[in-house]
Amino acid sequence: MTEVDPQHEPEPMPLRPDDVVPQRFPRFVYEGGSEPDPRFSLANERTFLAWVRTALALVAAGVALEAVSAPITPGLRMAVALLFVAMGVAAAVQGWVGWARTERALRRGQVLRGPSFGALLAVGLVLAAVLLVIGLLL
Repeated sequence: MTEVDPQHEPEPMPLRPDDVVPQRFPRFVYEGGSEPDPRFSLANERTFLAWVRTALALVAAGVALEAVSAPITPGLRMAVALLFVAMGVAAAVQGWVGWARTERALRRGQVLRGPSFGALLAVGLVLAAVLLVIGLLL
């Protein structure tokens, strides 16, 4: 097994805490402030990815509902499918906006906003479930 000689490892480029790396996107998130603890940035990214998974699941639910011939009135089925897809799009947008907002706040040492979209998503899911039950009972 080959061992790495620590004397021949490349030195990492030193960065000052307020340096902006030009390859980072979107620039408006990374400009200003200082580099936060990587654990916080990585946790923020995991939260963003959780929103993406939620968005994919909601869009898939809407597509599946319309693709499978469930015993529901076609108009109501289409409405619920569109509601699922709309919630999926909204969840994806919320994930990205929330990620950017949180990353900027971390970099600037600002107070983080509390969650607000989760309650709206819960209301949408309850509405979709109620409409599905009504559609199945009719």
